[in-house]
Amino acid sequence: MSPSLTSSTDSGSTILSSRSSAASSASTNGCWATLMTGDIYMPGLAVFAHSLLRGPHASAYPLVVMTVRGSCSAQAIETVRQLGCKVVEVQRMGIPGEAKQLAQHRFAEVWTKLRAWDLEEYDRVVLVDSDMLVRANMDELFHVELPKNGPQGKEGIAATFACTCNPDKIKTYPATWIPQNCAFTPQSHPSCLTAPTPLTADSPPTYHLLNSGLVVLSPSSSVLIDMAHEIASSPIVQTYRFPDQDFLARFYHGSFRPLPYIYNALKKLRQAHPDMWRDEAAKNVHYILKKPWDTRDIGGVDEETHSWWWQAWEAAQADRAGGVTEENWVNCVQKYVTALQV
Repeated sequence: MSPSLTSSTDSGSTILSSRSSAASSASTNGCWATLMTGDIYMPGLAVFAHSLLRGPHASAYPLVVMTVRGSCSAQAIETVRQLGCKVVEVQRMGIPGEAKQLAQHRFAEVWTKLRAWDLEEYDRVVLVDSDMLVRANMDELFHVELPKNGPQGKEGIAATFACTCNPDKIKTYPATWIPQNCAFTPQSHPSCLTAPTPLTADSPPTYHLLNSGLVVLSPSSSVLIDMAHEIASSPIVQTYRFPDQDFLARFYHGSFRPLPYIYNALKKLRQAHPDMWRDEAAKNVHYILKKPWDTRDIGGVDEETHSWWWQAWEAAQADRAGGVTEENWVNCVQKYVTALQV
């Protein structure tokens, strides 16, 4: 049976929940996990960690930052620890000759995110990207019931849909990525907060795609071994444009539980799906494409959502995210906020 869906009548921000997150947090051995592949990602990580771990909606769960040896400076690693995160060194994952097939060259590193399945010291992991901003507690994700028909008879995953509207008309995106084929298009407020578009045998193929910015999973090293084998041997993997999320959608086909958009609120949904989006409902905003630390996007469609990040930046900077030395903040975080240098 799926966890209960409860309605909040005061703010309209109905949320997925199974129990009170504060009351039930101690009952699950879990963590948030993210991958950091270079010092230039420190602004996003610093604000994300501060919004996740501190303040009135702080999570009861730790944030594990996975790094590959040599990808980040020693000072950056020290800064990550000062942010209150646990650092875990992992081995890089990938396939030869993949870069020219990807939608963006930067996606070449994302296979390593799958190392989250190796974190078997935890019973539940919520894998997240660090270009996010937490605006409300979402610890209830650690108690979401996952499908029982996953690979090897283990649990499946939960994630939000991929938005396949392609509102920016990016040429490298698949031709099938149009609003008519987007799983968010049938959704509207407030039903979208409790009942994402159902997946059926007749659903368009694009409905089975997910955005890997937030994935709820049960770690299993044996499942990761199967993943690595398929990545290395399957010819179709070479054709993926969004490697990790295309792979996960295929690997967990039929055992993927859709989550309400509010847990991975892609900033582009605000313009692409106004019938569904509500500012006050978005618990976790995902800054895909242009990053707010690179541009405030004054006068642009992202000005409002980017302003939320800048408010969070000011809050984090006020106490250097709670424990970062001034030297590390300046040299490892502020240094990469390019919008401050304009």
